[in-house]
Amino acid sequence: MQDHSLPDRDDPRPANTGSFRRAFSALLPQADAPEDAEFLRALLVLGGALFVLAMLTYFWTTNWTWPFPRDKATLVLGRDFLNLWMYGRAAWDVDPARFYDIATYNSELARLLGPLYPGQNWPNPPTALVVMAPFGLLAYFPALIAWFAIGLLALYLSGRREISDPRVLAVVLLSPAALLCVISGQSSFLTTAALLAIFASLDKRPVVAGVLIGLLTIKPQLGVLFPFALVASGRWRVFFWAAVTTLALIAMSVAIGGEVSWHEYIVRALPLQREVLGDAAGTAAPFQPTVFMNVRGLVGNRIGEAIQLAFAVAAVAAVAVAFRYANAGDARRLQALFFACTVCASPYMGAYDLLPLTSAAIALLAEGKLDATGRRLAQLVFWTPALQLLFGNLQIPGPGFIAPAFAAYLMWKLFAPVARDARQGDRLAAVG
Repeated sequence: MQDHSLPDRDDPRPANTGSFRRAFSALLPQADAPEDAEFLRALLVLGGALFVLAMLTYFWTTNWTWPFPRDKATLVLGRDFLNLWMYGRAAWDVDPARFYDIATYNSELARLLGPLYPGQNWPNPPTALVVMAPFGLLAYFPALIAWFAIGLLALYLSGRREISDPRVLAVVLLSPAALLCVISGQSSFLTTAALLAIFASLDKRPVVAGVLIGLLTIKPQLGVLFPFALVASGRWRVFFWAAVTTLALIAMSVAIGGEVSWHEYIVRALPLQREVLGDAAGTAAPFQPTVFMNVRGLVGNRIGEAIQLAFAVAAVAAVAVAFRYANAGDARRLQALFFACTVCASPYMGAYDLLPLTSAAIALLAEGKLDATGRRLAQLVFWTPALQLLFGNLQIPGPGFIAPAFAAYLMWKLFAPVARDARQGDRLAAVG
């Protein structure tokens, strides 16, 4: 019999409250385990709130003077993209190598932007001349819009193959690493898309994987561990195409900028990067969540470099061992381990460069592959860029050790089942 009773008039809740809750819940990321869903939803809500508030503040305080809008710090909107755009412009110049001289480069920026613009340096290798050449044909702001549009599209397409639920992908796109990528105008959307595509193509499309690895030489710190992973896993076709692509990029960069461009990069740009990291004022510390930047304030640059080297050696060993002996194991954990070890291996790693590791951690969380410890570590990975901003400004170490801790956890997860199976096999052999 149907119930024709009237609703309770004493109930203060609106009649459509249940519908609203269901609609809101449908927008939140889902997971099989309630604990995973709770973590994902908290990251989406809190990360999204930080993203929106930060972007509103950033745009509100921007001076929208055309054609180079300036933010509150008087830096051009897009900040680091200015350097990348200048590589594109220089590719069509008669002598691009001269911009590796910091005085010449800043003189050119003053000519474009006006005097007293904050000092910049040219940090990328000459292969950036090849990759950025098309953007140099555009004015700055159209080039910046095209840069973000291409990066976001590439990350969406690669991310959808890795994370089928767009609500989970939204957690990555609203992460602190993504926020800093937007504010800085950096390449993390494109490099993350490339890294995800590489791991999706290692065995199915080795040529594609190799070409993408070669293209990553524009940011060498992101691909420094690939030779060890490829050799350890015997992926020689990928290694061959990566080498061919790298050599082709170098040849094209020499054709554009001459051999002198590489000479200037080695003798001017690389030492300058070391000076930036070793700056006594620690101006780069809030933006570099690396082991070196977390310990140098306590132990000094020389001991800090020794500690960083030890972590780099451990990262190389972990990747080599994992890709040699656990290559047939969980591909998702192996990918996350590679990204975590990449962060461990370099002293020069921007907070925005943690976007690949953030993506891998969120994917593991969404697929229910993390226990309570793993969930907490994934949560810390997500917030590492924000934590580094806070701790780095206070010269307090901590966030730089989150990636190494996550790497150690993933190694344990990859090899614990192997060790357990070996022990069980030994017991069975003893019984038999």
